[in-house]
Amino acid sequence: MNPDLQIAQQHSLKPIEEIAASRGLTEEQLERYGRYKAKLTKSAMDSLRSKEKGKLVLVTAMNPTPAGEGKSTVTVGLGDALNVIGKQASIALREPSLGPVMGLKGGAAGGGYAQVVPMEDINLHFTGDLHAITTAHNTAAAILDNHLHQGNTLGIDPRRIVWKRVLDCNDRSLRQITIGLGGPLHGIPRQDGFDITVASEVMAVFCLADDFQDLAKRIKRIIVAYTYQGNPVTVQDIGADGAMLVLLRDAFQPNLVQTLEGTPAFIHGGPFANIAHGCNSVQATKASLALSKYTVTEAGFGADLGAEKFLHIKCQQANLKPSAVVLVVTTRALKFQGGVPLSSVKEQNIAAIQNGFENVKKHLETMQSFGLSAVVAINQFEGDHKNELSEIKRLCSDMNVDAVPTTVWADGGKGGTELAKKVVEACERTNQFQRLYHLEDDVLTKIEKIAKTVYGAATVELSSKAKKDLKQLQALGCEHLPICMAKTQNSLSDDPKALGRPTGFTLHIRELKPSIGAGFIVAYAGNILTMPGLPKEPAAYGMSVSSDGKIEGLF
Repeated sequence: MNPDLQIAQQHSLKPIEEIAASRGLTEEQLERYGRYKAKLTKSAMDSLRSKEKGKLVLVTAMNPTPAGEGKSTVTVGLGDALNVIGKQASIALREPSLGPVMGLKGGAAGGGYAQVVPMEDINLHFTGDLHAITTAHNTAAAILDNHLHQGNTLGIDPRRIVWKRVLDCNDRSLRQITIGLGGPLHGIPRQDGFDITVASEVMAVFCLADDFQDLAKRIKRIIVAYTYQGNPVTVQDIGADGAMLVLLRDAFQPNLVQTLEGTPAFIHGGPFANIAHGCNSVQATKASLALSKYTVTEAGFGADLGAEKFLHIKCQQANLKPSAVVLVVTTRALKFQGGVPLSSVKEQNIAAIQNGFENVKKHLETMQSFGLSAVVAINQFEGDHKNELSEIKRLCSDMNVDAVPTTVWADGGKGGTELAKKVVEACERTNQFQRLYHLEDDVLTKIEKIAKTVYGAATVELSSKAKKDLKQLQALGCEHLPICMAKTQNSLSDDPKALGRPTGFTLHIRELKPSIGAGFIVAYAGNILTMPGLPKEPAAYGMSVSSDGKIEGLF
């Protein structure tokens, strides 16, 4: 089959006004970015707040191979399939980061015949949202360093500045840097570093804010440093909040595009799922819920990361309740989790499927502990063995869970109609959605409940630094916030090499960091890099522009 980019470029898109009109939006409620992209105006968002909301379907996954298992592809295909069977649906996705686009994993616009378009725009600069977030973040950093240079009236301790710069690019050489060199005219020398933009707290705030007034409140309370006395210094304290809001004003409005089959797609915001909470913006999700009977959304990586954070953080803060969950699995991921080397996952191996299913089983049990109905979507690849697909269905049936092979990558919406029917059935069942911890629980209790119930850990161990951080959180009075676990996506544990369903392990928490603006506490389990590096052969090597101006080599 043709590469994703070629499929997208050969497709005729509908004018964005036509996509908007299919959900009752007028031209006056759009701010156009060319013929095929638009943002919803503030007045449009205001008018949607009182509308009845549709059903929310969360797409998550088992622990993936390094290439990912097609969660975005299934999300897009399921949205299309729901419309094929006559159920009005829209989708809500994260915006891709240029880090994985130029690196290894690729973009986040789906694939094959289950894509959102215009694919090149979405995977690259899109409507400039990530650039706005980058600039707003770095404006706060510049104002902070200028405050030090101009006399430091707040008494900020340069050794306790927690606000790095950000860049939407994988660049390991920027993880640790020294700034302010060159003499008194060039600032105060100190150690600094860069995170990737999607790890910025501004991104998390952007995605969790319910409206612009909420965004303003959250931006003000972001902690950027501490004084010599150990008191927190916020964005508001250094006077950066107003400028940041100016830079974020236009970006904050949700983006509207379309799938290859004309399903409305709200793509807005994109925090990483192992570093941050991994969900698209509350604004986009609520817009979709108000405009369609069904909204299909995703949360990054496996259910141990994306789904857990979606349910504990996004749903908690935005007062959302999912009607059903779709768990994406693939034969290759099952065999990988079952101990087969990545180079051999295409070879038939029923025993490895059975061993790897322990990973799927744990995720399904976790969804059941949340009181949610789950449907397994087997994202089918060319070359998958029929007896392996049958074995997955049998294993799921033993758990009273429906498992449906889907071919949306190859066939678009029509390849997901059986999945769509099962999802509708799951949505019609009454669920008993409940969270695994209460906000009033202390920090360690909340971490333990996630570690033991979601990951299967036996114990949790705090490093000496994490214990000091815990005392600081108590002094700040923010113990009531939910937990955002920063953990490897490759394993249920904090050891990326512990595949399948590890048991009896200890989850090691090395650091606790308050993200007061976002409204959560980040717990770092293991060595999680907030600025990734490029692989030996990055995807950027294969990209170019043809003589007629067309982008080439983008997946």
